[in-house]
Amino acid sequence: MALLLLLHDANALPRNALGVGLSAIHIHHGMRGEEADGDLAFVEALCARLKVPLHVRHASVPDRVARVRHAGQPETVEEAARNLRYEHLGQLIAQGHADSVFTAHTLDDQAETVLMKLLRGAWTEGLSGIYPVVLVPNATRPGKIIRPLLAVSRADLIAYLESRNQGWRTDSTNADQVFTRNRVRHSILPLLRGENPAIDQALANLAELAREDEERWQSELGRILPQLLPGRPVRGGGRGVSTAPGGSNSIALEIDRLRALDPALRRRVVRAAARQLGVRLSFDETARLLTLTGLLPNPNNRDSSVVARTGSSLHLAGQLSAQRSPRELRIFRQTPQKNQKNIEPL
Repeated sequence: MALLLLLHDANALPRNALGVGLSAIHIHHGMRGEEADGDLAFVEALCARLKVPLHVRHASVPDRVARVRHAGQPETVEEAARNLRYEHLGQLIAQGHADSVFTAHTLDDQAETVLMKLLRGAWTEGLSGIYPVVLVPNATRPGKIIRPLLAVSRADLIAYLESRNQGWRTDSTNADQVFTRNRVRHSILPLLRGENPAIDQALANLAELAREDEERWQSELGRILPQLLPGRPVRGGGRGVSTAPGGSNSIALEIDRLRALDPALRRRVVRAAARQLGVRLSFDETARLLTLTGLLPNPNNRDSSVVARTGSSLHLAGQLSAQRSPRELRIFRQTPQKNQKNIEPL
């Protein structure tokens, strides 16, 4: 609401106006019944008053939750709603209705997101929080999602709306503390603000540092992974072809090459290898794989159920398995196909 008014005003300035074609999109999630219908009517009335074209999309979060659960890829209601929104935003750009989409994420949203990620044990990509600008995923034509209000608090936006005598709508489910974000918003963050009134900005600063670190790590991994992963040129000789079962669903890392890396990069390489197979490793799962190689930095954190010897194996989430050979850590997805023969070790 506030973002639309701000963009509309900026577009109408007599000097230095934005000069862009402005439209709005409203996504009805198929939840909250009459309340959601009222939200749509409210947005339609505002856009009509501002003479801003409105794109209305209807979706069903409950249907998506049921569908993905049946497919073995369960999502929470929050995740399903978010994924549906971004699907529709991508379609809006793909259909040529927009080049960029602005969303009204605030400093509060950033703080909540980073804290939620921290509570879940995220790596730096998770602690990066909400990115100010991202490319629209799966779009068939270039497009961006831009968050211009990440440095603005929710309280400041409310004050702006009140100064304009502009009403707004509140999603009643935002008060339901069955959802993690709402517990963080209404219970945890207020408690932390009592200890540090600037905690929201501190968490946003942490996100910025994490984004910079993640960018640096991705650059380093882009340099070193071609030397380590199978099917790529291997500098200094050696074999760059996996002998792990599963063909393209497997990766083999030479343990001596991992040993030559510092602990931080070693963790990143192992995690990136699993990511190539479509699996995101947790901290503990990464530690178990490193234990299998005998290269875990801190032996006190070693999982006693994992033995670093030839022939040892372990199973992880996402149908991921690992085997230890005399010189390799072999990681593969368990996606057996009929009549598929495993490649024997050289």
